[in-house]
Amino acid sequence: MKDYPKADVGNRVLAAVIDGVMSYIIGFIPILGAIIGAVYMLLKDGLFEGQSIGKKVMKLQVITEGDMKADFTVSARRNVIFAIPVAVMIIPVLGWIVAPILGLVILIIELLKVINEPKGRRIGDTWANTQVIKYEEAGQTAGASPTKPPAASPPPVPEQPAPEEPTDDQRLPEQDQ
Repeated sequence: MKDYPKADVGNRVLAAVIDGVMSYIIGFIPILGAIIGAVYMLLKDGLFEGQSIGKKVMKLQVITEGDMKADFTVSARRNVIFAIPVAVMIIPVLGWIVAPILGLVILIIELLKVINEPKGRRIGDTWANTQVIKYEEAGQTAGASPTKPPAASPPPVPEQPAPEEPTDDQRLPEQDQ
């Protein structure tokens, strides 16, 4: 994996909150909502070029050690730990109480890992061999180098001095017509 800087922890937390709130709101729909929410949590990072909805909003992207954007398999591997609490919501009432508590405990453990790991890799990133980076640093197509080259600008044109007024002996003789 190329040496990418650690993505901003605050942006990662906000992205996780956006995705988590969406999943939990959907999860309150009895039975079907928990299934949809858990499937979203599993596959979310394979949706938009390695971006969940929260990561898209916060301009983050998940890439693999091979510098490829995350697909659904990679997403499932790195997010299974977050899908479990949402799946617990399939149990009406009790699941609705236990799931947010379990999700919060997992979130705190993963956050501590992100804060203390030099590349910001959480447990799920270790399982899936991934890293979250700023989207601006990532390429737009699979297999491409995720770093965009800087925009090419034309070389500066050297300033040319203004022409000087010719002196008397440099002037051309005027011709009579």
